[in-house]
Amino acid sequence: MDFLQELDWRNMLHDVTPGAKEYLKKKNAVGYIGFDPTSDSLHIGSLVQIMILVHFQKAGHKPIALLGGATGMVGDPSGKSKERNLLTKKEIDHNIKKIKKQLEKFLTFDCDKNSAEIINNYNWFKNFNLLSFIRDIGKHITISYMLTKDSVQSRMEAGLSFTEFTYQLIQGYDFYHLYKHHNCSIQLGGSDQWGNIVTGTELIRRLEGGSAFAATTPLITKSDGGKFGKTEEGNIWLDPKKTSPYKFYQFWLNTSDEDAKKYIRIFTLLSKKEINELEAQHNNAPHLRVIQTTLAKDITNRVHSKKDTEIAVNTSRILFGKSTKEDLEKLDNNAVLSAFEGVPKYNVEKKSITKKVNILVLLTELTSVFQSKSEARRMLKNNAISINKLKVSEEAFINLNDTINNAFIIVQKGKKSYHLINIT
Repeated sequence: MDFLQELDWRNMLHDVTPGAKEYLKKKNAVGYIGFDPTSDSLHIGSLVQIMILVHFQKAGHKPIALLGGATGMVGDPSGKSKERNLLTKKEIDHNIKKIKKQLEKFLTFDCDKNSAEIINNYNWFKNFNLLSFIRDIGKHITISYMLTKDSVQSRMEAGLSFTEFTYQLIQGYDFYHLYKHHNCSIQLGGSDQWGNIVTGTELIRRLEGGSAFAATTPLITKSDGGKFGKTEEGNIWLDPKKTSPYKFYQFWLNTSDEDAKKYIRIFTLLSKKEINELEAQHNNAPHLRVIQTTLAKDITNRVHSKKDTEIAVNTSRILFGKSTKEDLEKLDNNAVLSAFEGVPKYNVEKKSITKKVNILVLLTELTSVFQSKSEARRMLKNNAISINKLKVSEEAFINLNDTINNAFIIVQKGKKSYHLINIT
């Protein structure tokens, strides 16, 4: 199956320029996607484009990941409702360094024929001055042509600076430069980039008399109309310091059936046969959520590691399934903090529990898990309180030996209400 056929059955193909199919029949075609370094991490929206480059390389072609060291200083208006804050070169250089490491997890470098390459467009723009650019490049693209682009039209009323207006011309020059110096003849990207991409094909035609091509993917949406990759806390990032592996795993695990069937095609490398078999299993027993589980494990493995995935799976089982104190003790401190992010937290000095302390004192005086002892007693009598997964009674005493890693006490009220006590 060739590259475009692969994208098509995965529902990852939106627009293709004439001639692209014929160009991609050749071995070792060269194509690129640009990545915006406005943050020091990519997020799962960027993962769509990473997967395009992965499929491109698997089809035998050479992928180029273009990092916008120059364009990142301008700001792409595509899909944006207002002007973005401009970053300094130092900030962008830092972001690029971090993003390179993330891309290196997915693409194959130093192979014989179609080795992936990461390029920074600041390498050629740093030598340009304004007069040279507007004289040698700007004269080839008319204002009327630029005004027809959706990224410009959508911002005309709200306001669009000359800086962002020039973005499509700068991105177009990227394509021209890669065409001329890296034998690159196809640009890939999201459908919101179509206007910028075809500006590049137009520059190549006018400046070189050459043929260049484009293929775009549809923008990923959620079945409930919400924005893909967004939660109440914000983006789902690829950097574990921004989004923990546990939260990352949970995002995919909690997707709806409809979304999971879509995402497993886009974000995994499973074959058509394997996905059809998974869907059949899911349809026979939807409550087992086999697609969501496979999806979450697969993506967490590739973005983070198998070890991170195992910890995420174990943590999920501890929180939402039957588990023991021994299971909790297998988690390191970071995993505990990640799992219980967002639950009420309390700090208790270690000296306070070096000697035995009654459970009521712990829950009402040293912390405010309960507002009153009478409320705590009522739940304790109903056998509804667990400390580190062990049921406790009103007569129970807690000391340092009862903590997890000498650092935490996990209080569970009922089935789903958790509180985390930090031992300081």
